[in-house]
Amino acid sequence: MIMRIMGEGQFQVGDEHLNRLNQLDDELLTALDSGDESAFQSALGQLLAAVREVGSAVPDDSLEPSDLILPDEGATIDQVRELLRTEGDGLIPGLPE
Repeated sequence: MIMRIMGEGQFQVGDEHLNRLNQLDDELLTALDSGDESAFQSALGQLLAAVREVGSAVPDDSLEPSDLILPDEGATIDQVRELLRTEGDGLIPGLPE
């Protein structure tokens, strides 16, 4: 799966990492629902750091489409709420059953 971090680039992430990323996404949603800006920024930073850690950077000159787009670390609660309004079930999709 190719994940784009807005303003940063794309990362190829293997399916074996999606469960961990979904857990971090759930923590982000909890912080988002609470309205706690500090917890939100921490959860977003952890999610993006995990994508960078487990993903392989896609070369900038590659024209691969992104499977999903993540906000940058400077995103606000309101910006992510708007993104989720169009995305639905969190930022990271669950694995098919």
